[in-house]
Amino acid sequence: MTTQRFPLKGEFIELNVLLKLLALAPSGGSAKSLIASGAVRVDGAVETRIRRKLRKGCTVEVADQGVLICANGDSAA
Repeated sequence: MTTQRFPLKGEFIELNVLLKLLALAPSGGSAKSLIASGAVRVDGAVETRIRRKLRKGCTVEVADQGVLICANGDSAA
């Protein structure tokens, strides 16, 4: 699995927005469908809440892609 870091610019980012921003889903609608289908994991558990708030330290997995949410400017989360 490939893991990338996402620098958080505020307190949180919504799951569907993250998937669209990182092109893990081609559009907002497909991000919602992907989440609703149970294909997305947050911190190792299947997540079906479309607007799940992700904060520093959360991990997201979609297929063979992983994302670690880190603080803006944080080189080591």
